Amino acid sequence: MRLVHEVSVISNIVSAILKELENHDAVSVVSVDLVIGDMTMLGDEQLIFAYEIVTRDTVLEGSKLNIEHEAIEVKCNSCEYKGPVRMLESGDYTSHKIPVMSCPECGGGIEMISGQSCCVRSIEIEESD
Repeated sequence: MRLVHEVSVISNIVSAILKELENHDAVSVVSVDLVIGDMTMLGDEQLIFAYEIVTRDTVLEGSKLNIEHEAIEVKCNSCEYKGPVRMLESGDYTSHKIPVMSCPECGGGIEMISGQSCCVRSIEIEESD
């Protein structure tokens, strides 16, 4: 299991959440919802494992990490196609999706519209009375 990328990302996210929680009277955190774009190549299992380790001895310990995926969507610079990219299907690509970064209609150059996100959507907390 390769964790270097995921641990770094989760460490930064946890730091940002802890900083934001300083503005609230949080007793505990119930859950954290992330939006992760498919272009980030971040693995769910690795993110969850890293989250469990990085949140130890913090107000986040024991909270649930929910991951919502953001699909890759592009716009063609030539034919105005807008939609998903074609995914590479040959070989053994079970751990990550491999997008073909050209227009699936005409083969032209593309602009990325979505699929690169890595952000916190929401945090459910329990506040003191």
